[in-house]
Amino acid sequence: MLGGGSHQEQMNSPSNAMSGIDSDNVLERNKLSQWVEHVTKQLIQDLTEYENETINFQAEDGAGVASVLFDELQPKKGTKKDSGESLGFVRHHSHQWRTDNQIEEDKNGLGSESGKGLMINARSADESGLKLLGLLLESAAAISLDNLGEAHRMLLELKQTASPYSSSCAERVVAYFAMAMSSRVINSWLGVSSPLINCNSLHDAFQAYNHISPFVKFAHFTSNQAILEALHHHDKVHIIDLDIMQGLQWPALFHILATRAEGPPHVRMTGLGSSMELLVETGNQLSNFARRLRMYFEFHPVDKKCGDIADISQLHMRRGEALAVHWLQHSLYDTTGPDWKTLRLLQGLSPRVITLVEQEIAFEGSFLDRFVSSLHYYSTIFDSLGNFLAQDNPARHKVEHSLLHGEINNVLAIGGPARTGENKFRHWRSELSTNGFVPIPISKNSLAQAQLILNMFPPAHGYSLEQRDGTLRLGWKGTSLYTASAWTSMHPLT
Repeated sequence: MLGGGSHQEQMNSPSNAMSGIDSDNVLERNKLSQWVEHVTKQLIQDLTEYENETINFQAEDGAGVASVLFDELQPKKGTKKDSGESLGFVRHHSHQWRTDNQIEEDKNGLGSESGKGLMINARSADESGLKLLGLLLESAAAISLDNLGEAHRMLLELKQTASPYSSSCAERVVAYFAMAMSSRVINSWLGVSSPLINCNSLHDAFQAYNHISPFVKFAHFTSNQAILEALHHHDKVHIIDLDIMQGLQWPALFHILATRAEGPPHVRMTGLGSSMELLVETGNQLSNFARRLRMYFEFHPVDKKCGDIADISQLHMRRGEALAVHWLQHSLYDTTGPDWKTLRLLQGLSPRVITLVEQEIAFEGSFLDRFVSSLHYYSTIFDSLGNFLAQDNPARHKVEHSLLHGEINNVLAIGGPARTGENKFRHWRSELSTNGFVPIPISKNSLAQAQLILNMFPPAHGYSLEQRDGTLRLGWKGTSLYTASAWTSMHPLT
């Protein structure tokens, strides 16, 4: 989740957020997402096989796709040998990352008796979390088969067992997914579904996210650099932000524009959003900032989704202006409306540059498709935060509870074609490239700037940067999480 916050964005070091953590005792518990990716792929394969058969998924006997797949996940009763192998499937698939961690234990002195005590406690928590993940996957299979009663029973157990405050990243993930999936089951019974967004809590959570991870800064500064390069030497600039929120990224751009050798351009900004009150407040703050820089600035609020705009005049277009469209995607709610209408609007605008930051998560397809994609994606995000932040770190909990939980809930409980009636594009990059737009390769300056942002976080944190196919991708330990790209119309309006 990326978005708004205060207008004084600075590239601060996250060192304060790490207070209270002894680097010698940081436990490498964060290969969870790799295990999730493997086991969910097997879930899909098994479901495909079983969907062609008659499935008797009854609560009383526990038979069915998920129970067959995860039989070894369940604690076994019986002989001593059985109890020693109670993790079954999970232990088999999590063995490799524990073996890797043992190497790190020896390096960090955790092979000693005291170190082993710390690792045993951590492993116990992680093993418990992985067992809970097994039950979560069973619940997802039940929902996909429309067995809501059985899913509700399992999810109730998970909600009573899994804690969002756990030392295990796996258990924290399970806790939030169980809440979201329970909402989906209840919504299905009631026939209603709508996201509940608390703007005040989001504002604080954005600030925390901006401080403890590089994702927000990466999205903002990479997009700003692409806009600067595309609109160089233009005296009149119009920027359309498809979901402006609090407009966190724009003061940094204004500051650079105000110091141009040829003088600052005239800047007009059209901000789209769902709340006119919030839009007006954002516009006033941006206007005050521009005034202090002695830069000409106009702001036009539009309280609509861009896919719902039928008349392009609502976006206050003027001749002679270089147009930039910015879209920073998130999953808290549907920001644009029907994708095909949004694409048609972009084609009509013919902007000189579109800056796009996409989450590497699937929004389209069946519930199970979205579950698999989101479980892998958010497991990686939770791992990245848990890698260097203590389990009781208030900033970490604020981000997980106010931002990530909201996104997970929207993807699983609110979104999907069965509820919205609309299919979402998997990757907007693909749609733009086949509908009249040309990619603008990310420049060396953008790459250098993104690398500076990552340098604020020690290499041990595991963040990675990759330049591929003209895009810039930020990830964690080999898993891409956000992809920044820039595009131009074949016939841009000026």
